[in-house]
Amino acid sequence: MSQHDELEDTGAPLIEHLAELRTRLIRSVIAFIVGIVLAFAVAEPILQFLLHPIEETLRNLGDPAPTLQYTSPQEYLFTLFRISMVFGFMLAFPVIGYQMWRFVAPGLYRTEKSAFLPFLIASPAMFLIGAAFAQFVVTPLAMKFFLGFADVSSIFTAILKNAVSSDLPGNAAVAVPPVEEGVRITFFGKVNESLDITLKFILAFGLCFQLPVLLTLMGKAGLVSSRGLAGVRKYAVVGILVLAAVVTPPDVVTQLILFTVVYGLYEISIQLVKRVEKRRTEELRAEGVLGEDEELWDDLEDGEDEPKA
Repeated sequence: MSQHDELEDTGAPLIEHLAELRTRLIRSVIAFIVGIVLAFAVAEPILQFLLHPIEETLRNLGDPAPTLQYTSPQEYLFTLFRISMVFGFMLAFPVIGYQMWRFVAPGLYRTEKSAFLPFLIASPAMFLIGAAFAQFVVTPLAMKFFLGFADVSSIFTAILKNAVSSDLPGNAAVAVPPVEEGVRITFFGKVNESLDITLKFILAFGLCFQLPVLLTLMGKAGLVSSRGLAGVRKYAVVGILVLAAVVTPPDVVTQLILFTVVYGLYEISIQLVKRVEKRRTEELRAEGVLGEDEELWDDLEDGEDEPKA
């Protein structure tokens, strides 16, 4: 066989893989587009749902008619399209994940398939849990912190009192009583900016809730150990504190909530990695690789871990 024929033989599988990858990507893009269309059909109810923490906070602060505004003709449409992109991807993720799985599965052993598939299912589930936590717990606390500094009730109370006592016709503008000193500061929120805060919280907490999935998968691959994770616990605490300060508002309560949740996930990850190591140790003992008194990991003098097998 000539060298040219050998090159053709080695190139054929690569071309087949590239063709399959193109097919999987096309199907994923089509699913994404369909998800965007479906999400756009219900984008307004989704927007109302996402802005509910702001609405509830404004009502609790005395605003009888919470109102958000947009200041450019295209702003509201782009806001709905942005929601459609995010939730369209969420709707299409089962199809996208399945296409990813079908592409990589033929190259995996049976044990690798059984190990990887649960993480592919757990990842979106943990993201949804983190997103729900952000929407129902973190965002309301953040809105109370931010809007608590602004007077959102005085102007609306004054307008209502003036409207009741005034003899102006119904279609006339209701005058706002002037302030005796200084300027009146109140909240007139923009739709896209208010939505931006909510989506950032959802994304941040959704990603933070991936920590157990990521560390457990790394533990199964032998990249980390429970002893190693426990040994860097103090550094993890500092990192989580920095993360809480970056992704949350300057509100101690919200930062403590994020720190508690993420650190709890870190400790859960250590226990999950321990279970992975225990199962792997039992398998190696059954195969005769490890003795009854041997463990999967040995402590080295420099504090690092090295697997026996």
